[in-house]
Amino acid sequence: MAVNTAGRSQPSIPVTGKTVLAPPQLASSSTSNSSIVLSWDPVAHAVQYTVSICKLDSNISMGVYNTSNTSLTFSGLDAGSLYVITCFAWDLEGRKGDSSNIKQATRPRTPASVNVSVVMNGSVAGLLVSWEPDQEVYGPIEYNVMSDLNLMCKTTSSSCTLSVVGCGEVHTIQVTASNEAGPSYPSSPAVFITFPCPPESLALVESSEGNCTLTWKTVAHADSYMALIETAGSSVETCNTTSNNCTFHCPCGQTYLLSVLAFNHAGSSPQGQVLNYTTLVCCPEDVSVSAVSTDTLDIRWMPSRGAVLYETRAAHSSEVILCNDTAPMCVLSGLSCDTAYSVVVIPCNDVSGCNLACKAHTKDTAPCMPNNVMLNPKNSSCVTVSWTANNRAANYTVSANGDDDKHICSTNKSSCDITDLSCGSTYEVSVEATSTAGPSLPSYSEFLETEPCCPVNLTVDQVTQAITNVSWSHAKGARLFIATLTSSRGHARCHTQDSHCLMGCITCSTNYTVTMEAISHNGRRSNCTYQGFSSSE
Repeated sequence: MAVNTAGRSQPSIPVTGKTVLAPPQLASSSTSNSSIVLSWDPVAHAVQYTVSICKLDSNISMGVYNTSNTSLTFSGLDAGSLYVITCFAWDLEGRKGDSSNIKQATRPRTPASVNVSVVMNGSVAGLLVSWEPDQEVYGPIEYNVMSDLNLMCKTTSSSCTLSVVGCGEVHTIQVTASNEAGPSYPSSPAVFITFPCPPESLALVESSEGNCTLTWKTVAHADSYMALIETAGSSVETCNTTSNNCTFHCPCGQTYLLSVLAFNHAGSSPQGQVLNYTTLVCCPEDVSVSAVSTDTLDIRWMPSRGAVLYETRAAHSSEVILCNDTAPMCVLSGLSCDTAYSVVVIPCNDVSGCNLACKAHTKDTAPCMPNNVMLNPKNSSCVTVSWTANNRAANYTVSANGDDDKHICSTNKSSCDITDLSCGSTYEVSVEATSTAGPSLPSYSEFLETEPCCPVNLTVDQVTQAITNVSWSHAKGARLFIATLTSSRGHARCHTQDSHCLMGCITCSTNYTVTMEAISHNGRRSNCTYQGFSSSE
């Protein structure tokens, strides 16, 4: 329309315009080292799409494709290369829409010529894995080396070390190359066997007088064995064999440290089990038995010559507690309380067996824990505590731990009075038994709440001829208050959690008795009496 000071003209004849289609929103991925998958969201009013692909830095098109679908797969591409993909849509009238493009790399080639060798870093073994790198690849590439025994390493070079490698392992190793498009197919597996594990289950048998035979379990991947026979503080004798046993001269009264190494093409096994063998077993000396808790005894002794194992027994009637250990000490737990145990330490070795003639020692365990604790309040400041006394001979200590104080009483009977308890307090009460063997565990606690304290100060102020205001000070342990004004002409009363209240219906020229009930959380009550109050004339 045209416009001047006189007004607007008639509108012109309408003209219709239509925009071209929007560019497709592309998404791509590489599923292998020779293919790319392209997809896009449908474009409104589009009936067909044209897609073209070419290698970056190359003017040669890899193909132009027309499709009515919203996805397309390109195959036969170069591995580890970057491609540019262009796409646009056509509308129903055959008009070409705006185009969009995306860059996508293919995955790298599978690494080839994988080699494995052993490397040592001090005493730690590793596997050095190397391969032929791919020189014609776009962008940075990372190699992932994986063993089927859950060892792995990553690198951007052409070699990588797997560590720490254990003994007797058979590794199947594969290498994968990765770039921004994803990982390649794994390389052909390379199999490598590490040095053997040390032989286990070492055992010594005295085959004849003065001769011993050391045996062990054969280990996988071992070609030969070396037995090391060391006398305590002396030289080392060796015995090489391809079997699982070795015989040597072993005089009585001698201690031996025995071990076996296994060998194969990768080297020697690590140091394994060391067998300590003595031809004579003596009873232990300086045996001490001490109680460390109500149900536990700690037994210690001097090491016995020739002993490789100690069996410690604690016996009472038909009950027997056992402890087997190679150390000159033992802790026997789970014992019965307030019981006399006969404790004996029996030394053993693999050749001569166990010495059953060693001396026994008697030891009492600590008293049993008092149970069935009951509280019987006698008055506001005294409670009788009773329990079940199930010990042979013990003294008992009763403890009452309150908010601000603690009370104790002791006895050799099964009850005791706790006195001088504070008002408005909560006490945790427990009982402990004591004997020459030590203290018992404390009993389960019982809780005692004393009567609340009365407010120290109470004031009655007359507000009007018929209304008074009663206020009072803090009362420990009190949660509710019932204040009462009583006279021959009637009474007034209020029930509150506050420290004051208003009372109506007061008769003039009357003498009132002032009382209060303080009530605790659990309903314990204290009756409090204060100086009387006279209303105005």
